[in-house]
Amino acid sequence: MYEDMTYDTILQRMLAAVPDSIDKREGSIIYDALAPAAIELRQAYLQLDHILNESFADTETREYLIRRAAERGLAPYKATMAVLEAELTGAEVPNGTRFSIEALHYTVTDKIDDTHYKIQCETPGTEGNRYFGTLTPVDYISGLQTAEITELLVPGEDEEDTETFRKRYFDNIQAQSFGGNIADYKQRVGAISGVGGVRVYPVWNGPGTVKVIFTTSQNGVPTDDLIQEVQTMVDPEQNHGIGLGLAPIGHTVTVQGAKAFTVDVSANITCVQGHTWDDIAPNVETAVDTYLASLSAKWADGNAVVRLSQTEAHILDVDGVLDVEAVTLNGTAANLPVPDEDIPVRGTVTNNGQQSSTT
Repeated sequence: MYEDMTYDTILQRMLAAVPDSIDKREGSIIYDALAPAAIELRQAYLQLDHILNESFADTETREYLIRRAAERGLAPYKATMAVLEAELTGAEVPNGTRFSIEALHYTVTDKIDDTHYKIQCETPGTEGNRYFGTLTPVDYISGLQTAEITELLVPGEDEEDTETFRKRYFDNIQAQSFGGNIADYKQRVGAISGVGGVRVYPVWNGPGTVKVIFTTSQNGVPTDDLIQEVQTMVDPEQNHGIGLGLAPIGHTVTVQGAKAFTVDVSANITCVQGHTWDDIAPNVETAVDTYLASLSAKWADGNAVVRLSQTEAHILDVDGVLDVEAVTLNGTAANLPVPDEDIPVRGTVTNNGQQSSTT
């Protein structure tokens, strides 16, 4: 707002207020007296700009946005720790046993069956979602034969970033959630660790029934463990409708995970000279994954449509691709609507009838 109030502008305005009968040239007494004041006034205008920016939620920095949002009972979501499944054979492993992989440590929290255990990453954030494979016990375990991470059950999340929190603050103001309405369900279920997008279907199976469908915080298909965890937090199955979870008394809530909708892509792809299909196939698959992931990220806002033009554009961006023709999605040369409760995931990627070796 005060960008135009520069040192020179302020000084000239001050000098203009001095009678012309007085020497105002640079180096004169009046000039030398006003110049330091102009510098200080410039600093004051800069501070005024800063104060104005910190006075409104759309321009506030993180510190002041958090303070403003606290007035509405909101705070950034904290980082959470990933929960994974590990296969541990040859020995009984008690809760609290620690393992490591790369620079991360994991703690056994629960036994699933004779050889499978739940382990929790000790480091909060998405870093705990990355690693699979052989675990190394921190302390010696007699009889242990194999130790391996096999599945991500509940994704870890990083601390909520500033712009996402800012959007949630404005959504909270505009939605005016009230106990048991759609906005309330979206807000409360969306705050559960591991949950990403949320859709709510009220009165879906008669009065008092609510269906909640969600994706993971990584915009993927939730595991059965995560679905059950969310169900228990919202409305425990053994005590439906009596208000022991987040749902109001009288609401029977069914929690489901979004399902995978497989998208097979076929095209005639011409490679740049010096490249072969086997060379570029992994990057083409990654490009398709990136496009479908962008659709999954917007799943909560409405049904997705996988478009031929966008699929072709993402493939053309791959290094080594010269041209793309005859693109089809699930065998049809037309845009592909994704079913209401599904998210798109890549199936096979075929070039001139030839599948990639990695598909």
